[in-house]
Amino acid sequence: MSLGQPSAYRPTKPDVAVFVSGVTSMGLEILAGRIIAPQFGSSIYTWGSIITVFLAALSLGYWQGGKRADTASNARMSWILLGTAGYVAIVVYASDQLLLSASTLPLPARYASLPAVLILFGPPTYLLGFISPYSAELSEKEGTGEASGHVYALGTIGSIVGAGATTYFLIPTLGIDAIGLLFGFILVGTAFALTLPRVAPRPAAASVGIALLLIVAGGVGPVAFDHRGDVVYETQTAYQDLEVIDDGDVRTLYLDGARHSAMDLEDPDRHVFEYTRYFHLPMLMTDDPDEVDDVLFIGGGGYTGPKDFERTYDVDVDVVELDPEVTQAAKDYFHLEEGENMTAHTEDGRIFLQETDETYDLIVLDAYQKDQVPIHLTQLGFMELVEDRLSDDGVFLANVIAAPSGAGSAFYRAQYKTIDEAFPSTYSFRTSSLGSVQNIEVVATKADTEFTEADLAARNERRELGIDLSGEVDAYMDEPNTDDVPVLTEDHAPVDNLQASTIGQEYVIEETGEEETEPEPASIAVGPDPLATARPAAGLEVSTPFPTEREATGAAPAQP
Repeated sequence: MSLGQPSAYRPTKPDVAVFVSGVTSMGLEILAGRIIAPQFGSSIYTWGSIITVFLAALSLGYWQGGKRADTASNARMSWILLGTAGYVAIVVYASDQLLLSASTLPLPARYASLPAVLILFGPPTYLLGFISPYSAELSEKEGTGEASGHVYALGTIGSIVGAGATTYFLIPTLGIDAIGLLFGFILVGTAFALTLPRVAPRPAAASVGIALLLIVAGGVGPVAFDHRGDVVYETQTAYQDLEVIDDGDVRTLYLDGARHSAMDLEDPDRHVFEYTRYFHLPMLMTDDPDEVDDVLFIGGGGYTGPKDFERTYDVDVDVVELDPEVTQAAKDYFHLEEGENMTAHTEDGRIFLQETDETYDLIVLDAYQKDQVPIHLTQLGFMELVEDRLSDDGVFLANVIAAPSGAGSAFYRAQYKTIDEAFPSTYSFRTSSLGSVQNIEVVATKADTEFTEADLAARNERRELGIDLSGEVDAYMDEPNTDDVPVLTEDHAPVDNLQASTIGQEYVIEETGEEETEPEPASIAVGPDPLATARPAAGLEVSTPFPTEREATGAAPAQP
């Protein structure tokens, strides 16, 4: 074969089919992570479910396609691609309802996402599995080995294109539904092309019908009332689904369906979420709060904490936020203004600390979510790096989401043990009187200290910080039992396993100035009695662990 024969490189119809199936199958697999994450998180168990279902469905499709390969034809592949496109339309239209239904199944937390992935992506992936053996059967290559190798290569190249394009271009550029529709139209277009040059009436009509179904699925969407409020802004960033939602006078930032920051539009200085008040506790643990000059926040969100520190104290605030669109949303919708005393850095928190020569008097780690925790920010090496970047009288605060004791507390206790390994003294404070999953503030001092609750209460009385922390001091917790949990290291940090018991439990975010704070209903299964082992935290509004019958029938479940 000479290079002067370009016609020799012209792909056949089966070649196009197997390439497109590779693009679509891997593109859907990447997209599955963004669709599943808001309901189930993006832990290793979620991704394990996605990979397992896709491989199992493809394998079953390969097997069945191989058994029926003697009946292979371009027309059959056309129908398979149209069937796949039709199911993609169902995914685009009904994924939210299907996710909600699947989440009610009584399964252990680590397997909770498996039914949803199976329902949404099992059938289309199974159908795409038929394409490779059919293409091998129809291949013009000589010999089984050459035909199989040719099909494997084209399918793999298609998978590379699908994964790369979806990850680096489609998700940052388009919404989830738009990407699904794009894949659907690619499948319809390929199916139609397989019937050319002779256009049979039935395949042509089916192609038009599926194309219309995709248009309806994307254009209409399920009619639903968003119980969270009015959507002011939403986008798909390179890292997550970002929404800004107004509910009355409260504006909330949602990332992958979870509440991250909130601002009172009538009183922007008010702490809407109770836990952000706890960020001031380190000011009671320094020798002189007036000597706190440089503060670092790892994790920006709506920049509630950083703005509060810049407003309350005479300090310079650096904020490290990985997602630039989160920072832009904070500027556009949460009154963030960079200036002489406020600087936002778009970077990973650990890399920032490794590369900076700056020393800070206070470092606040606020980058965790209930179901999504950056593991490299939990490990001993990171905690030692933080300790090294603090001044001699420096203080570190980590906002950890877990239960304070009992079921769901394993991650908190492991994180406490890890921080305590890196710092001379470690303390913790609960933010809710309930035993449910909540924000627990772990505070560590670089100096060797022995603060009691009474010591901190006395300092709160003496110091004029501009905020009364008596209620927060009252939430002082005894040192947890950490005998059964590991120190989280680079070699062994089983964060997903430690968090698994929290997934089925309610997550309570206390709100200030409210008569009652709604906890997040358990998305999978309700854990043990959340009131068990709870030590009341004075000054906090108490949330109801379970909604009353009236509340349950009048409100849809909220993702915090």
